[in-house]
Amino acid sequence: MEMQTLQKDMIAAMKAKDKVRKDAISSLVSAVKKVAIDEGCRDDIKPELVARVILKELKSVKEQVDTCPADRTDLKEEYQARYDIISEYAPKLLSAEEVKAILTERFAGVLATKNKGQIMKAVMAELKGKADGKVINQVVAELCK
Repeated sequence: MEMQTLQKDMIAAMKAKDKVRKDAISSLVSAVKKVAIDEGCRDDIKPELVARVILKELKSVKEQVDTCPADRTDLKEEYQARYDIISEYAPKLLSAEEVKAILTERFAGVLATKNKGQIMKAVMAELKGKADGKVINQVVAELCK
C-alpha cells in the first residue's frame, strides 16, 4: 500500500463529504506519518511501513469493537465502520494452512528442534506483517507437539 493512495482516497472522501471514511483514512495517514517520523524516514515512506502501521491500526480498532459495551450500539457501529474501512487497506494475511506450508518447507531444520522459542524467533523475522502472530503461534504450537 502506497502512502499516496491513502492520501488520494482521503481527499476523495472529503469531496464526497463521507465523514466516517475520511476520519478512518485520516487516522491511518497520521499514524503512518508518526511512525515514519519516529523511524527517521519522513520523506521516503516505504509501502512495508504503511502495511505494518495499517495492520497495527486494524488490530487496535478490532480491540475497540470487541471491548465496546453491548448497550452502546452507536459506538459499536462507529467502530465497526472504521474497522471495515481500514480492513479495505490492510494487506491480505496468510492463512493457517499457508503458514504451515511455509514452516514445513523453509524452517524444517528449526522445527526439528521442537524448541518453540527458537522457532518463533526464526519464523517471525520472515513472516511479520504477512501473517497474524496468533495464527503463527498456533501453527508452531501444533507442529511442536
